[in-house]
This record gives sequence, structure tokens and C-alpha cells, in this order.
Amino acid sequence: MIPDELYYTESHEWVRVEGERATVGISDFAQRELQDIVYVELPEVGKRVKKGDVLCSIDSVKSSAEVYAPLSGEIVEVNEALNDQPELINKDPYGEGWLVVIKIEDPGEISSLLPASKYKEIVEE
Repeated sequence: MIPDELYYTESHEWVRVEGERATVGISDFAQRELQDIVYVELPEVGKRVKKGDVLCSIDSVKSSAEVYAPLSGEIVEVNEALNDQPELINKDPYGEGWLVVIKIEDPGEISSLLPASKYKEIVEE
């Protein structure tokens, strides 16, 4: 399941761009690899991130993974529901399991993200 309207990164983040805001999460492929997610360490609202910075970390029964900022900007919202229900990422990675919203600093960076068709190729390799 790879929604066509989203952008992706090679490190398995997805991005929904709406104006100057980008909602970020991890792909269905990534949540399946992690398996049962038990904890998410979310960043603080107001934190500034550069593309490629560690955005947050996710712990599962199997392992721990870092999530990277797909775009530079300021964290303007975090998914507080994940504090009590980190398993939302497993259940609905592209919906209720979103991680953060970034106010985009450099719209030019969007062109470096992968369209769904390219991301499908990476996942299928």
C-alpha cells in the first residue's frame, strides 16, 4: 500500500504537502519491518530541523529506528495520540499514525522527494 498522492524518502518516510505544511510519517513498508511499535519519542513543537536530521525515534518489540526529516523547517504539530497509542502507526501508517507536521522552510527541497512510482521500485527490490 503506497498512496500515489504522497512523496517518499529512501529511508521510508512519507510526506503529504499541503501549502507550506508537510505532514510526515513512516511508510507501511517501514512499520511492517519494525513490527509491533511500543514507543515513539516525538520532537518538541517549535524545534527547527534540517533535511536529513533525526526527527524522532520509534521503538518496537523487534528494534529501534530513527525517523529523518524529509524537509527543513519548524515542527508546528506532533501527533500526541501516539504517546498513549504508538500502535496507531502499525494500524494506520498513512492516517492516524502520522508523526509530525513541519512548516516548510525551503519549498525547493520538495523536488528531492520521491514520487510513489519511484518509491514502489525501491520497496520491491
